[in-house]
Amino acid sequence: MAHYAVSVKPSPVTPSPAATLVLLRDRAAGGFDTLLMQRHLKSKFAAGDFVFPGGKLHADDNPEDAAAWCAGLEVGRAAQVLGLAHAPRTALAYWIGAIRETFEEVGVLLARDADGRPARVSEPRFAEYRRTCRTDNRAFWSMVKTERFTLSTDRLVYFAHWVTPEDLPLRFDTRFFAAQMPEGQDAIGDDHEVIALRWASPREALDAQRADELSLRYPTIRNLMLFDGAATAAEGLRRLHGREIPEVRPRVLIEDGKRRVVIPGDSGY
Repeated sequence: MAHYAVSVKPSPVTPSPAATLVLLRDRAAGGFDTLLMQRHLKSKFAAGDFVFPGGKLHADDNPEDAAAWCAGLEVGRAAQVLGLAHAPRTALAYWIGAIRETFEEVGVLLARDADGRPARVSEPRFAEYRRTCRTDNRAFWSMVKTERFTLSTDRLVYFAHWVTPEDLPLRFDTRFFAAQMPEGQDAIGDDHEVIALRWASPREALDAQRADELSLRYPTIRNLMLFDGAATAAEGLRRLHGREIPEVRPRVLIEDGKRRVVIPGDSGY
């Protein structure tokens, strides 16, 4: 009796939740920039690419009283905005995670002190908080509570939802937020996951990508396009209000030996 091998396609990897924050900063001469960071060349995901700050979330990232340390964030409403009314704790983790991961990776913290003023994080102890956050997210909450900070979740604008293609071994279910760069702070790479920082207008970044001078991932390109042409950071953020936010699941096609990414609405999707 003949025996035949049966090829069974493996089930897609379950995407891990992740949050990303697009920081916008006005230029003195007009226009505005967005912050892009280059991931380490040996990173498991997006190695060498310029991306927005952000990272993976974990179920135990936040304490039970996390919402009490967030400005203008009612948990039920936050969950509704993300389409996660059934999972409010997960929804809260996205909003907080965007702020926490940005602090860890580029040293920018969207928060207010006990007097309601923008947080200042230039003193040496904050560098130590950042280092500890790499291995233990509890260090972030130790900082928030010790320094009596309130996270500026009310400044975040949720504007995009992307899920990594099913055929990739490392996948993320990523929510994109945007906010203006807080005053009195500078972006500083962590010299660990981040090897370079670049402030560029959306148009400059897109043109550099087309000229093969800047490596951008497809979701980064598409999200930069949302801000392209706005005159100020505030105008760029206003564009995001009220827009429909579908879940985008790209597909990768190979045509004539070339890789092409398509999303719903594109030919071939």
